[in-house]
Amino acid sequence: MSAFRRLLRRLRVPTAMCTGLILAAGGIVGTTATLAQAATSITINGASGGRTFDGVGAISGGGGNSRLLIDYPEPQRGQVLDYLFKPGYGASLQILKAEVGGDTNSTSGAEPSHQHTRSDLNCNRGYEWWLMEQAKARNPDIKLAALSWGAPGWIGNGNFWSTDMINYLVSWLGCAKQHGLTIDYLGGWNERGYNVSWYQQLRSTLNANGYGNVKIVAADSDWAVANDINSNAAFRASVDIIGTHYPCGYRSAQTNCSVPSAATSSGKQLWASENGSDDYNAGATAVARGINRGYIDGRMTAYLNWPVVAALTPNLPYPSMGLALAPEPWSGYYAIGKNAWVMAQTSQFTAPGWHYLDDSSGYIGGNRNNGSYVSLKSTNNSDYSTVIETMDASGAQTLNFNVAGGLASTRTVHVWSTDVRSNNTSDHFVHATDITPSGGAFSLTLQPGRVYTLTTTTGQGKGTATGPARGTFGLPYSDSFDSYATGTEAKYLMDWQGAFEVAGCGGGRSGKCVRQMSPQKPITWDALSDPHALLGDVGWSNYTVSSDVLLEQSGYAELIGRANTQDYSSTGQLNAYHLRVSDTGAWSIQRSNTNGNVTTLAQGTTAALGTNRWHTLGLTFSGSSITAVIDDTKVAAVNDSTYAGGQVGYATSQTETAQFDNLSLTPGSGGSNGITAPITGTGSGRCVDVPNQSQTNGTQVELWDCNGGSNQQWTKTAADELRVYGSSCLDASDQGTSPGTKVDIWSCDGGTNQKWTIHDNGTITGVQSGLCLDATGGGTANGTLLQLWTCNGGSNQKWMHG
Repeated sequence: MSAFRRLLRRLRVPTAMCTGLILAAGGIVGTTATLAQAATSITINGASGGRTFDGVGAISGGGGNSRLLIDYPEPQRGQVLDYLFKPGYGASLQILKAEVGGDTNSTSGAEPSHQHTRSDLNCNRGYEWWLMEQAKARNPDIKLAALSWGAPGWIGNGNFWSTDMINYLVSWLGCAKQHGLTIDYLGGWNERGYNVSWYQQLRSTLNANGYGNVKIVAADSDWAVANDINSNAAFRASVDIIGTHYPCGYRSAQTNCSVPSAATSSGKQLWASENGSDDYNAGATAVARGINRGYIDGRMTAYLNWPVVAALTPNLPYPSMGLALAPEPWSGYYAIGKNAWVMAQTSQFTAPGWHYLDDSSGYIGGNRNNGSYVSLKSTNNSDYSTVIETMDASGAQTLNFNVAGGLASTRTVHVWSTDVRSNNTSDHFVHATDITPSGGAFSLTLQPGRVYTLTTTTGQGKGTATGPARGTFGLPYSDSFDSYATGTEAKYLMDWQGAFEVAGCGGGRSGKCVRQMSPQKPITWDALSDPHALLGDVGWSNYTVSSDVLLEQSGYAELIGRANTQDYSSTGQLNAYHLRVSDTGAWSIQRSNTNGNVTTLAQGTTAALGTNRWHTLGLTFSGSSITAVIDDTKVAAVNDSTYAGGQVGYATSQTETAQFDNLSLTPGSGGSNGITAPITGTGSGRCVDVPNQSQTNGTQVELWDCNGGSNQQWTKTAADELRVYGSSCLDASDQGTSPGTKVDIWSCDGGTNQKWTIHDNGTITGVQSGLCLDATGGGTANGTLLQLWTCNGGSNQKWMHG
């Protein structure tokens, strides 16, 4: 008996309950802090059968979620790309799925088509080619997939399920070939069902054009397609993979990922071809479950997270979803989320072509609440990796492993782990320990809320690069658009509907302009709106925006200001002000909202603008005052305080191919004593928000996606107040001075509980209490309430104002 066990006996501590220690063959390899359950035995059996692993990956598309990444400066841009794609560094993605652009909004933006019209072809549009090239440069073995969300309206006279669409996809594959890219997988129409004969025609057309190796995924919707695959031999021969979206439930905890028998008996590989849609940090728990349980419950061999990166501004839908946050190319700020490290726990220890070991995968002790584990073996039939998640475990658990079936049973086992419950990045993707098995046996004690990987492989690593702090997009700003290549997108300009790209100027003007390129109503994925594109910081409040505009045909064009929240699901509309001008000379100042309502604040007629002639439009915002200018003539001045801040943008009527040039933004003043801007949490990337735009005294403030609304605009006054709506102050409730005091709004009364100090280190402290403005519980999600708390240096107590 060892001295250690004799000590336990003297203390009358049962060794099965000795959870302060991790025991392994060879001795103590680590310590833990809580009591363990009885040990569970698991055999990692290399002789077990199992499906072929296809990979863990992510999606660029379904909106412009990657749009701003290409505009990032170096070295930050390369660092983000490394964290996403570089093996042994970060998420180490094994599959990248890209949108086939269709000039139409597909959740958080529109991606440009390589064929705006039937006779048009440009293989260099957009950023998906660039992103795929960057992924391949870092990992030549990464698999590439493609899928359409919408399409230009010329296709099939508006019918997606047409020969035109098949030819469109073939031409897109030709563009990929021009970029040196081999597309491995191709789908149909995202979440819009399927057409059996169309898929059969797609297969025969791909074969006839030299793309016989491209595997077809159907139907990127639900499992219903399995029934037709099983009953139709020709359809079955055309489809290689059944891919479904959110098979564990849409934005669910992913605790159960069951699959109907029609799918599992089809003989096809099964994929979670879109999953996730959750915050880059808060989604990690669900991702950890889903990657494992997708195979255990449903034999799914690929897990694709939507999206790959949140490289978009925070007023757009799903602004923080993905593996990384990259919303500010002007500052270079980025953050890598827990989602990336949870995915790395699988991707850095496996490769497509490995095989699952069914007998060595399941639920710990047969109980879902204890967690799950999957084991995979390498193509060399010797190395193996076992990925374990304990998201729902109530305490520590000891697992006894035995390695058999031809695997490297005596080789050193490397243990890596991610503490999903911790917001400290040093607890994510940690090389915890090495274990030397004895006779193929070893033990490990697991803590709750973690992902572990046990592996005989090496080469894993964790990147060390960090980005700069968040920063505002400073004014003035201007762009003549002359420096860009034709067919590209102007810096920071994000398409929402239509396609705004750089082209040679018309109307006798030399140089380059931004032109709306889509001349017809698209085949939409969701709600149709007028073509428009946005640019800038949602924190901009008081400024003048001007631009030249040329109408190529009858219709209208718009200059947009104070644009903030954007809707995609029902109306496609946005909260913004618009200066609209038509070729007839009719003009109006309008206020739109996400419900699709448009209010005309002023209107009139000026001299006809005509077509193919250049004119200059301008909007000035100063507090509640809005002034509109056309060709140096002020046409209206109105007062409206609905939107306190937001971006600028361009818009056209449907089918109008207007041109824009010489964008100019200059800062203005709003008559306040200090800066009016959002207060953004460093740890969350979300804004200090008055819920539901309430103006009721005592309403506790919270974190919410930044949207430029007046309920997120805070003015630092000379009296050290932080005012919202002009007359309400950020307030320590009931003049509280103890940790946990709620922070609310109250009519400004000069009290010291309404005075705040903004410090250089990012903290905001109450003058009366000396306590820090704090996101409760270190929360980063929408709805996290704010309070006063003892200053501790946490990222939930760091803020940026202005």
